[in-house]
Amino acid sequence: MRVLKKRRIVSIAEFSIHPIGVGTSVSRYVKQALQAISKIEGLEYQVTPMATILEAQDVHTVLKAVEASHSALRSMGAKRISSILRIDERLDKPRTMRDKTKSVED
Repeated sequence: MRVLKKRRIVSIAEFSIHPIGVGTSVSRYVKQALQAISKIEGLEYQVTPMATILEAQDVHTVLKAVEASHSALRSMGAKRISSILRIDERLDKPRTMRDKTKSVED
C-alpha cells in the first residue's frame, strides 16, 4: 500500500468490480483493474478479499479509478461489468483509511 504524503481531508471508498459471463474465476480481471488504478496519481488503495479500499483527496480521483477499472475490463473483452461503489467523504476532519482502522483497534 502506498501512503499519502500530506494528511488532508480525504474520500475513502469501497469498490468491487465483477465481469459477468466469464466464469467463476475473475482474478485476472481484478488484477488488470488493479494495474489500471495503480497508475492514478493521488490514489491510494488497499486490496481486501472482497473489495478494494480507495483513498484520495477528492471524489473525482475515486471516480477516475472506477472508470479506469471498467475500461481495463472492457479492453479484456468483458461484455458486461457490474461494480459496487460506496463512498465516505468526511469533511469535518482529516481521516485516512489507516486512521479509521486504527480507531477500532485501540
